[in-house]
Formats: sequence, structure tokens, C-alpha cells
Amino acid sequence: MPHPQDKIHRMFELIEPIATITFSQGPTDAFLALGMRNYWDGYFAGRAAPLGIAPAAVVHAVFYNFADGEVARHIPWVWEITTPKKALAVRERSSAAALRQRIGELADSPRLARAADLATRAAVSAPTEGRALYAGLRALVVPEDPVARLWHAATLLREHRGDSHNAVLVAHDIRGTEAHVLLALSFGMKAEQFSRTHHLPQAQLAAVLERLRDRGLVDSAGSFTAAGRETRQRIEALTDELAAPAYDALTADELDELVAELGSIPAAT
Repeated sequence: MPHPQDKIHRMFELIEPIATITFSQGPTDAFLALGMRNYWDGYFAGRAAPLGIAPAAVVHAVFYNFADGEVARHIPWVWEITTPKKALAVRERSSAAALRQRIGELADSPRLARAADLATRAAVSAPTEGRALYAGLRALVVPEDPVARLWHAATLLREHRGDSHNAVLVAHDIRGTEAHVLLALSFGMKAEQFSRTHHLPQAQLAAVLERLRDRGLVDSAGSFTAAGRETRQRIEALTDELAAPAYDALTADELDELVAELGSIPAAT
């Protein structure tokens, strides 16, 4: 029997902060020490490393939601400073250290190890077809340390869902920057206030909003229309549906256990 969709979405909420600890200050500092110029160099070096030395155009396509030219400011420059293998090692080591610091004594508990085992079983069982970044991560060795293993599993599950999300966006003809605008509106923010779009040139952001208006998803004030809100909700529901097969490796009781254990981890709340 498929797991209920509300539990699949709850897993997304729980794994997201564990996986994204890799974008926190500790890992950023580790990449700066490696020779990166800024946060975004480290972001692209670490996150794109499972793809190998791929051209900026490929990374842009896989990551999907960055504005034109943003990836090319970092890729391939970062590969003149380091290698994907080194970037992966720095990312794993610094992310595990940041997670260990966040969760304190729980890091060495049997409960943490159990959560890491359950999450890993799900994370390495999902389909790879059409999911390039997830497939790249699946090719990596699973860490032995429970804290690093939990972070790795959360990252796998996050990127599996992310690749699925991109497929749904393509099917709905929602372009990358448009997806960020819709995300901002779902947070109750205007596009020009959102951290992922506020830096865009005014004319570029205006063009994105105009296309969303022409499709009836955004009104003249730059807010959701009823159709826009419904589209956003449908995209999220379909994304959860495509993310669900990862959890087929767990029984209903095991998924409930994993939800409960992750819910008790400070980094996941």
C-alpha cells in the first residue's frame, strides 16, 4: 500500500533542514578555506560535484531554477581551484560537523543511528530515471558515521524530490525563475522581496512577472490569482507523488518511526 501523501510531504519538511545544513556557515567557511571566493562558489562546487566537471550549461539545466548566467559565474571557475572529489569530501566532512554541532549529545545516540539507517534505506532505493543529480549522489559511497550518513541520506532524498519537482515544473511550463516567483508568493512575499529573485535586474524580473500575468497565474499587483494558487498547489502535490517511491522501501510502521525520530532532532525542526 502506498504511504499517505501527507507523510511524504512531512518527510520533505523534516529532511530539508538536515540536508541544507550544508549551506550554513561551517561548510561555507570550509569551502572558503579551500580557495572559494564567496558563498556561491562553495554552493556550486559542493552541490554540482556529483555531476563531475560538467559545463555551466549542464549544471544550469540540472539545477533548473537559477537565472541565466548565474551558474556561469562559478562553473567552471571552481574546478580551476579544486576537483569534484575534493569538493565532495569537504562538503561531507563540514556538513556532518555542522549537523553534529547542531544536535549535540543526540549525535551519539542509538536513536540517531536508527534514524540514519531508516533514512538511508529509503534514500538508496528510489528510481534514478530522469533524476540526474540524485543519480550522481547515488553513485557516491554511503558514509559509515551515523551523523554523516543521516546528512547524506537527507541530501539524497532532497535531491530526488528536487529532480522530481523540476520534472513537474517542466510539465506545467513553469520556467526556473518563474518557479522562484511562485515560491515567493506562496510565502506571502512579493517577488522583489524574495532573496532568490530580488537581486535580478528590474527589467528581467518584470518580464518574468509579465509572462506569469499573461498565463493568468499572477495579477496586476504581482500577487497570486486563484489559478496561480491552484497551479502552485497542484505542482506541490504532484512533486510529493513523484517523491513517494523512495519510501516504498519502508513499512508503514518504519516510516512512522522515522518521522517521529526526525521530528525529535533539533536540526529537523
